[in-house]
Amino acid sequence: QGAGVTRIGSHSLFMTGAHVGHDAVVGDHVVMANNATLGGHAHIGSKVFLGGLAAVHQNGRVGQGAIVGGLAAVTRDVIPYGSAWGNHARLHGLNLIGLKRKGYGKDQVRRLLAAFRDLFEGTGMFAERLDSVEAGYADLPEIMEIVAFIRDGGKRPLCLPGE
Repeated sequence: QGAGVTRIGSHSLFMTGAHVGHDAVVGDHVVMANNATLGGHAHIGSKVFLGGLAAVHQNGRVGQGAIVGGLAAVTRDVIPYGSAWGNHARLHGLNLIGLKRKGYGKDQVRRLLAAFRDLFEGTGMFAERLDSVEAGYADLPEIMEIVAFIRDGGKRPLCLPGE
């Protein structure tokens, strides 16, 4: 169980009706649009955008720089820099708009997308693909952050690409 403390970072925007559950952790520069909701013990990284009426399940994690679409029911962990939406939310790629707004160049974005594809669309076992991406993209801090997020695990399953 939690320590009875909810932590909210700085420079964030919580629009009308946004709710942060007990023992949750919210990073810096987070936007929670109208009526976005976090269940208890949720962990939201910095520079995350949660669309209106999006809900993150208790113990859920949303990694740094991710975007969650409006009305999304997030029952699985969303990787850093991921883009997830739907009911139930599925991973639809990387947060390309957020990366561009943060000044990432085309070459950087191409390499991040290549790593994403190798990890989520490659062949073989997921654990093997994770090892391969970790070795092949060790020079990209964002990919190392995604790998660490996945390896760290959580109490919820990982949000994956899907139909």
